[in-house]
Amino acid sequence: MPAGPVSPWRVCVAPMLDWTDRHCRVFHRLLSRRARLYTEMVTTGALLHGDQGRHLDFDAREHPLALQLGGSEPADLAACAKLAEAWGYDEVNLNCGCPSSRVQRGAFGACLMAEPARVAEGVKAMREAVAIPVTVKHRIGLGRVEDYGFVRDFVGTVAEAGCTLFIVHARNAWLDGLSPKDNREVPPLRHDWAQRLKRDFPQLGIVVNGGLAELPDLAAQLAQLDGVMVGRAAYHQPWRLAGWDAAFFGEPAPATAASRDAVEAALVDYMAALPAGTPWTHVARHMLGLRDGQPGARRWRQIWSDHRLKAEPVRQVAALARQACHDAEAGSTVPA
Repeated sequence: MPAGPVSPWRVCVAPMLDWTDRHCRVFHRLLSRRARLYTEMVTTGALLHGDQGRHLDFDAREHPLALQLGGSEPADLAACAKLAEAWGYDEVNLNCGCPSSRVQRGAFGACLMAEPARVAEGVKAMREAVAIPVTVKHRIGLGRVEDYGFVRDFVGTVAEAGCTLFIVHARNAWLDGLSPKDNREVPPLRHDWAQRLKRDFPQLGIVVNGGLAELPDLAAQLAQLDGVMVGRAAYHQPWRLAGWDAAFFGEPAPATAASRDAVEAALVDYMAALPAGTPWTHVARHMLGLRDGQPGARRWRQIWSDHRLKAEPVRQVAALARQACHDAEAGSTVPA
C-alpha cells in the first residue's frame, strides 16, 4: 500500500462488450467494494437515438462506475457525457482502443488514434459539458509498426485538451488481418511503454491494461503506475476480485466475499428479486467461472448453464448446483 492517497483508478475491471452489463457489475461488486467498474462500450448514436434507460440504468451498489462511450463527434460526445452525469456515473471514458471492423466503419475506437486532434476536440467538449472526470482508453499504436513516439504524441495532444487520466491497453491495434479476439492476444505487450508515458507525463494518471491477472504482477505495475485494469482474467476467474480490496486498498473484502458459497448465495438472492420478465439466466452466465479449479466446478457450471432448467425457479437450480459441489467435495475426501 502507498503511504499517500490512493488513486480511484488503482484497480479496475475493463469494459468488455457483451460481458460487463449491469448484472455482471452487480456480481463483481459482491467480490470487491473498491474496484472501479466500467460499462460495455455504448455508442453515442445508441444513446441519442435509442432507449437511454436500457443503456444507462444501473444499480446504486455498482459505484464507483464509469460509462464508456464510442463516438467521435464532439457535440454528440458532449451530449452523452451530460447524460452520464445526469444518470449518476462517476466518470465518462472515451474508447480509442476497440479494433473491430464495425467500430472502424463508424470511424471511432482504435482508428481515432490516427486523429489525436479530433480526440482532443471530443475530450474538450465533454469536459466543458460535465464536472465528472473525462478519461480516454487507447492502444499504444496502430498496425504492425511499433513507435513509442506515436502514443507519446497522442497522449500529449489529448492531455492539452484537459484529459488527465489515460488507460493504456499496452498493445498495438492491428486494424486488418486480425479479429478483435486476436487483437487482444497477438500484438506484443509493451507494459514498459505505459511506464515511459508516466515518466514523460508525471502529472497525468496512467493506468495499464493488457495481459495482467496475478496479484504480484498487478503490484509490480502499481509500483510505477497509478492503476491497473484487468479484463478477461477478471471475468473468467472472478474469485480473483475477492483479494483486491485487502491487497490494494488495505480494506476488508465485502462480507459477501467471505467464500464462494456466500457470493453465489448473494447472487441467487439478486436473481430471485429480478423484475418479472428478466430471465435469471441473463445473470447466472456471468458467474460460471466462480468455482474455477474447485471440486465439482464442471458439474456446477453444467447445471447453471443447462437450457433445460431455464424455466425452473432460480433457487431450485441453485440447490441442484450446490448439491453437485457437495457431492464432489465429499467424493474428494473419501479414502482410496
